[in-house]
Amino acid sequence: MPETEFDVAILGAGPVGCALALALRGSGLRVALAGRKPGAGSQALRPIALSYASRLILERLGAWDGLPVTPIEQIHVSQSGAFGRTRISREDLGLPALGYVAGYDAIAGHLAGHVDAGIWRPAEAAVPTARLVVHAEGTAGADAIEKDYGRSAIVTVVASEHPAPRTAWERFTSEGPLALLPLGSGYGVVWSRATAAASASADASDAQFLAELQEAFGMRAGRFRTVGPRAAIPLVLRYSAVRAKPGEVRIGNAAQTLHPVAGQGLNLGLRDAWALARQLRDAPAGALGSADQAQRFIRARRLDAQATIRATDLLATLYVRRDPVAAALRGAALAALDVFPPARKAFASRMIYGASAW
Repeated sequence: MPETEFDVAILGAGPVGCALALALRGSGLRVALAGRKPGAGSQALRPIALSYASRLILERLGAWDGLPVTPIEQIHVSQSGAFGRTRISREDLGLPALGYVAGYDAIAGHLAGHVDAGIWRPAEAAVPTARLVVHAEGTAGADAIEKDYGRSAIVTVVASEHPAPRTAWERFTSEGPLALLPLGSGYGVVWSRATAAASASADASDAQFLAELQEAFGMRAGRFRTVGPRAAIPLVLRYSAVRAKPGEVRIGNAAQTLHPVAGQGLNLGLRDAWALARQLRDAPAGALGSADQAQRFIRARRLDAQATIRATDLLATLYVRRDPVAAALRGAALAALDVFPPARKAFASRMIYGASAW
């Protein structure tokens, strides 16, 4: 067999690709990881919320300790201009934290630093041949189903005069969800706005941006004082109609790109990587890359992927409708979560653990 041939070739060296490579250590499979090592990206910090379940995965991979994260112990959810709010606490589920916040570049660099140097293949090199090719980065293939939300997410970091340590805020505005995620002594911001407004805000002066953010969010976190570099990222839902076929599998962003509401994208990708690694490690000889292996992966991930895609799409669309009926339904849903602890716990568990919560 030529030296360029492997059992598994992972295309994409981001967090999901690196997580899969780490999960396959010691499996006896010959693994190649093709892609560019994570480096400096945009100047704007992109805040990422890792669920507690993602922490468990990274702990099992030996890649949790040393990751610079800020815990989320409470999530406050509300909508502007209408009634309805709820608080979800780590005590609801008996966990040390509901999740953790870090910058995307910090997560990517941390995981890449744990990958054995011997399996790297630079992005400029030829794609390694393998019995199974795993697409772990980029976008869904030619068969992708796509929905353009007509909005962009502004990502940045702000400091406020009265930060609430370890509290995340999700505020549903008329333009889309606005999330403030605790990050160090400040907040990571993910703010969905109409595309033109988002571009204008990203290019506005610091003072103007802070004034717009203050008006949209209110005074719950005190007055915003400073803001870092900003970027506007177009928001789309894109997912592959076929997640696997003989010799090929898609995970992470190569399988689905989600709206950032509820912070499910990377967490779903890490669950993809963990499930695929377990399947490959347990696969009988000769099954790697087979049609049967592809179908087993599709069945294993169908419920979690479809439920998460539908839930985030529903939240992204329901909470931008401006009619009074929609506002009343949103308020009733939030109030129900606040009044009924079992419903709140079930919702939080689903967001943290995916389909395994059921």
